[in-house]
Amino acid sequence: MFSRFRETLEKTRQSFVEKVSAALVGRPAIDENALADLEEALISADVGPATSLKLVEELRRRLKEVRGPARPAEILQSIIADTLGAAGGQLAVAGAAPFCIMVVGVNGAGKTTTIAKLARMFREQGKKVLIAAADTFRAAAIEQLGIWAARARADLVRHREGSDPSAVVFDALAAAKARGIDVVIVDTAGRLHTKVNLMDELAKMRRVMQREIPGAPHETLLILDANTGQNALQQARIFKDATEVTGIVVTKLDGTAKGGVVIAIASELGLPVKFVTTGEGIDDIAVFDPAEFSAALFR
Repeated sequence: MFSRFRETLEKTRQSFVEKVSAALVGRPAIDENALADLEEALISADVGPATSLKLVEELRRRLKEVRGPARPAEILQSIIADTLGAAGGQLAVAGAAPFCIMVVGVNGAGKTTTIAKLARMFREQGKKVLIAAADTFRAAAIEQLGIWAARARADLVRHREGSDPSAVVFDALAAAKARGIDVVIVDTAGRLHTKVNLMDELAKMRRVMQREIPGAPHETLLILDANTGQNALQQARIFKDATEVTGIVVTKLDGTAKGGVVIAIASELGLPVKFVTTGEGIDDIAVFDPAEFSAALFR
């Protein structure tokens, strides 16, 4: 896992280590000037102002407790791991039949391919998976999801383009109960988060799920493109308020230097990163591990 994270984070790691090292390495002492430089370095690495300040304050506190030579980079690595871990744990499919996952996010974030990757992962665990094609808003979305569902060997429930998404969800849950499905993954339109009517539609879909399956949706995953940096943080903030997001999937992490935003999402919103996607293949998805992620940033 460490090796995979390190490869995925290569661009982010180079940017992060270069900036953090410039602030910490070669200093006779980690004084206030060094900490100020570190805060600036973290901000420029897409960790964001608020989270950067928190990390520096915690580093200052821990350095005061150190007896003997201090290793600030190692301490910072530990702080980042703690920050990521405090947001929550990994996704566990248990306690419900079927277990329902609602997937939300803006167009272009990698939502369709992430759904396929999740479906394939669950299939390889021996679970029966059904995908609800409730993105009836975008042209060709249903066809694209159908192709990916076939690759993942998952069932698909679909209606015509322009159909009521909540009706798709209702039929998908009925089919899931009849077929003994273990996991239902509900696709949704790539919401423009400024459109109130579309957010209202998401709320309606949730109500249908709650009525048909107690406790559903059991997870609401927000798909975020790491390339968008601090814009991803803003998306997460809006979607969390509108849809009760329970976790994040970060996509395209292997192609960006802006992976520091993952730390900001966990710190400022308390949302755990559940998975990261690491390439274009259907198997290119990894369970997120805070300690491994933090370690991969530094070496």
